[in-house]
Amino acid sequence: MEPAADPDHAIPAEAVARRLDSDLTAGLGEDRAAALLDRYGPNEIESGTEPRPLAILVEQLTSPMILMLIGAAIVSAALGDTTEAVVIAVVVALNAWIGFRQEYRAERAIASLQAIATPTAAVVRSGRRRDVPVGDLVPGDLVELEAGSIVPADGRIVEAHALRVEESALTGESVPTDKQPQPVAAATELASRSSMAYAGTSVAAGRGRLLVTATGMSAELGRVAELLRGAGAEKTPLQLRLDLLVRRLGIAAGVIVLVVFAIEAARGESLDALLLSAVSLAVAAIPESLPAVVTITLTLGAQRMLKRRALIRRLFAVETLGSVTTICSDKTGTLTQNRMTVVVLDMAGDRRDLSSEPEGAIGLGALRDVPALRLLLAGGVLCNDASVADDGSLTGDPTEAALLVVGSSYGLDKEELERLAPRIGEVPFDPERKRMTTVHRLPSSPAELPAELREAFEVERVEEAGARISFTKGALDALVPRCDSVLVGREVRPLDDALRRRALGAGEELAAEGIRVLAVAMRGFSPRGDVPTDDGDVPTDDEVESGLTLLGLQGMIDPARPEVRDAIATCRSAGIRPVMITGDHPLTALAIGRDLGLADGSTVAVTGAELDELDEARLVELVGAAPVYARVKPEDKLRIVEALQGRGEVVAMTGDGVNDAPALAQADIGVAMGITGTDVTKDAGDMILRDDNFATIVGAVGEGRVVFDNIRKFIRNILSGNVAEVAVMVVAPLAGMPIPLLPLQILWLNLVTDGLPAMALAVEPAEPGIMKRPPTPLGESLLGSDRGRRILTRGAMLLGLVLIPTYVLWSAGDDAWQTVLFTSIAFAELAAGFAMRSERIPLWRLGPLTNPLLVAAVAGTVALQVALVSVPALRDVFSLAPLAGWHWLVAVGVALAYYALVELEKAWSRSRARAAG
Repeated sequence: MEPAADPDHAIPAEAVARRLDSDLTAGLGEDRAAALLDRYGPNEIESGTEPRPLAILVEQLTSPMILMLIGAAIVSAALGDTTEAVVIAVVVALNAWIGFRQEYRAERAIASLQAIATPTAAVVRSGRRRDVPVGDLVPGDLVELEAGSIVPADGRIVEAHALRVEESALTGESVPTDKQPQPVAAATELASRSSMAYAGTSVAAGRGRLLVTATGMSAELGRVAELLRGAGAEKTPLQLRLDLLVRRLGIAAGVIVLVVFAIEAARGESLDALLLSAVSLAVAAIPESLPAVVTITLTLGAQRMLKRRALIRRLFAVETLGSVTTICSDKTGTLTQNRMTVVVLDMAGDRRDLSSEPEGAIGLGALRDVPALRLLLAGGVLCNDASVADDGSLTGDPTEAALLVVGSSYGLDKEELERLAPRIGEVPFDPERKRMTTVHRLPSSPAELPAELREAFEVERVEEAGARISFTKGALDALVPRCDSVLVGREVRPLDDALRRRALGAGEELAAEGIRVLAVAMRGFSPRGDVPTDDGDVPTDDEVESGLTLLGLQGMIDPARPEVRDAIATCRSAGIRPVMITGDHPLTALAIGRDLGLADGSTVAVTGAELDELDEARLVELVGAAPVYARVKPEDKLRIVEALQGRGEVVAMTGDGVNDAPALAQADIGVAMGITGTDVTKDAGDMILRDDNFATIVGAVGEGRVVFDNIRKFIRNILSGNVAEVAVMVVAPLAGMPIPLLPLQILWLNLVTDGLPAMALAVEPAEPGIMKRPPTPLGESLLGSDRGRRILTRGAMLLGLVLIPTYVLWSAGDDAWQTVLFTSIAFAELAAGFAMRSERIPLWRLGPLTNPLLVAAVAGTVALQVALVSVPALRDVFSLAPLAGWHWLVAVGVALAYYALVELEKAWSRSRARAAG
């Protein structure tokens, strides 16, 4: 094989064949193919490395919080307290399992790439056509392509007959690409390489032959897989914050245990008492219910998002949405409808913007007085290989489908037109000619036509009975040189220089607006000979595509989704910057960007070629301002996401194609399209939009913010109680009191009286203005901007409220003092749950019953607490004493006082905020 010099797309097909030791007619020999298969390996995408369950489990069991609980369980067992040891062990097992389930997920994205390939391909070997498994393809194989088939490997086009390939999943182009055998420039971008086809794309129309040049991981699809594999799954902001919080709590708990251990040892306490005190402190410092409550909160958030048509694949993505600062969105099918639509009809001197047509203008009535419009639309419908299925769906090339739709909107049915003017000949589309022509036989009498269409076929050159008429559609620059006249209103005029400039100028104007332009022309032919109805009497190709009459232009675009404009406006008000990243043409991208409000008249689309010239530092600077990127490659998308993350942004990436998958995997949250998205994209994404609606992401962001707010609320509630418990465990012995709380009692407080209300806070409704504020800063503590000041303040308040009365009871020799302290903390934490529903709004403004689940949780927990103290069997397990009526009043009074103090602290914080603002 000759050493590679120029890329395959830039040299003649014959040279590529020589380089591959293949033949453009006979293909490879079987022996040669077998040898190459041994050399290059199967045409498959290599699977990625699966997560290791054992390593993940070990990671869960070695976190600071779990290690402290394991130590506490071991000490409890050594002290002979089997009940406490078992309970702590169960808590350890539950927390480890929850963490394991969160982190253990199979990365199936790379495996899904294999599913794109077809199981067999039509290959020419030794001059004979045969079907071989796609995995057996090798460089040099000659593959036959036809409409509907999947391209099985990368290759050089060596033969093409009206061949068009749908490449949007790989390149982002919204319309199929014309393919032809002629070389293109070496610097041509992948999306414009008309002489190549790539694995995983599909043949939209025509047929051809492909000389395989790359297979497996060497193909473009393999390069995407490599990028996807290299884009590691980073921890979400919430995971990072939780990890940091748990580490700090573990360190703080360890320090406190050591200090108290040393103090009590100096006082001469027994070893058993010292160990019991250490276990109690360790259990008091650790928020055992936190992992379970976080998981439940995220799960409930995911369920609410599912009702909004957003499917969460990775649980922590729920919260990450609430922290997003930048959304990088693909264009085709995400911001747009992924459906070519005619938006402009331009006849000489008469431009119609269909989006602004007055109500009722569309229909057959609109055609009566505009012959040029009738012919322009009829030509687009008849010169067309797309079709309408029985269920009303369209099949065929998206551009041709758009012509059928606009014709139908004016009442022109393709089936009816073809019955009246059947096709009797055609010149197929060819990428070199950039046009297509169909020839039709007209009725023997114009009277056979409906009145609304009659004039459309009564132009000067088709007046004779049995005449033929041809319609040609294609690129404007390919049609104008073949036209010698133009239809202006009802009159056919010579196409002079002024009208020619006007036509070309109209096309340039539409192209500058990002609109794809198709010109339509016609020519009439008188019958030949004495048999005017003979269908074989068809003009030659040269005749049919010369001396044409230009009818006008049809401008089309893949239009923006109408709901996306409002979604983008909402994103901006929420402090989120939307960015478009597409493989489409810069003009098209800018047109959509301006329509959606992403860009203005001064915005310039940054292209992939320009990105290639930037080093990482300049790229980081650029991504802070550029809103539109066009003609980008998969690695460009990945670089953009990484550069944004380098600026401290929390990035969401939406997309539907294979080319989006690596960037989705790298982004803080990948959002895949559920309808048009490939399996690769869905597996790479953290969330799937089931309706492919960009606006859905806005609702998901709002839900993510609600989830984060609620997590912060219950963490503050839980930790305020933990601070009070630890403080009681430290201060009581210093005051000469015995150990105030036993490990099992503390576990009850942390798991039941903290956990159940915290779970109810998970469904707290959104606070007003949640989408009017900026995202939570990435570096902000999970405890809030006050860095835990409120938690310490509330813990100190609760310490004073519970310790003073219980100290009095202990001093008076009341054996129930410990039970009163235990119950007072339980009731106070339940009461605080109401106050902590909002950090800004008082309960009486929220309404005490507006979270019925919290009311039920508090009522149920109160009942459990009363049962625990009142039922002798339960009371004995927890080493509690019976309480008199006035004991209960003390506990209730502490709870009410704590609730009032928390509300006063909130009011003080509000007044400080108003004064500072």
